[in-house]
Amino acid sequence: MVTTHALTAATLTTLVEAASAAPSLHNSQPWRFRLDPATATLHLRAAPERGLPHIDPLGRALHLSVGAALFNVRTAAAHLGWRADVTLLPEPREPRAMATIALSAGRDGPAQPDPDLHAALWRRHTSRLPFTRRPAAPRVAELARAAEAEGATLVVPDAVGTARVLRLTAEAERRDARDRARRAETTSWVRRGTGDGVPPEALGPGDANGRVPTRDFAGPDARQPRPSAAFEERPLIALLTTRHDRRVDWLRAGQALERAWLTATARALRLAPLHQALEWPDLRAALVDPAASDAAGFVQLVVRIGYGPAGVPSPRRSAWQVVERQS
Repeated sequence: MVTTHALTAATLTTLVEAASAAPSLHNSQPWRFRLDPATATLHLRAAPERGLPHIDPLGRALHLSVGAALFNVRTAAAHLGWRADVTLLPEPREPRAMATIALSAGRDGPAQPDPDLHAALWRRHTSRLPFTRRPAAPRVAELARAAEAEGATLVVPDAVGTARVLRLTAEAERRDARDRARRAETTSWVRRGTGDGVPPEALGPGDANGRVPTRDFAGPDARQPRPSAAFEERPLIALLTTRHDRRVDWLRAGQALERAWLTATARALRLAPLHQALEWPDLRAALVDPAASDAAGFVQLVVRIGYGPAGVPSPRRSAWQVVERQS
């Protein structure tokens, strides 16, 4: 076990800053950390007050976000030469308790992240911009292996399935535009000069050709018209799925998402989540191919994959804003 004095303030800051670099819905960063120095254990907790109750009433996306933050802690620990032994949902009666991370010397252990992913952790951004024509499909198998290492599946639907996913995403966008509460919740996370939310310069354009239903953060009430651009003619879409749909599966899916995303970033690939259809239960269910067997599982996220610009970085909360003080 790592001795107590090894967990310095600088080390804790490194781990928590790595966590806060993770993706989260609307850059809400819904996580908290508490250190138990006596056992060299980090306690990862949800911050439900930073959730999105209209868009994500069950907290599924919140769990995905926390899972991604957890994978970043594991990645930073591996980079520092530590092993991170994780227990998911350690307190069944405390829904905010998401994971414990026990740190010890050495990098051995099951599903330890590649420490080389650490550099990609700081370069990973959501790209809401059009991708180039350079084919990205040859890299998908590597991303799928990364997701599988965390207990999830990344699959690329065929042309018919891709058209269905994009159609359902577009329908979700239309519903969002008509739903005042959801629209207000989304626009409330468009922020400038804060440590969270999506800055206006990172929103990205709409698709002038209607091929990719990107999220309209401003909504139909925006004072300025939304800029537009021509997105790729044949978007490469992938579905991240799990066999079951429990809280623990959501946390695993978040870790799988981040392992795949960091792997993509290390290969100069970009990912753009298309989460809209997952925010409506009937549309989420329809994302699964109706001809597929029950083994197809549950869709946890839709991502667009390609080569292109990295996108504008979103702000991050400081380590000390997400670390709970000892009482």
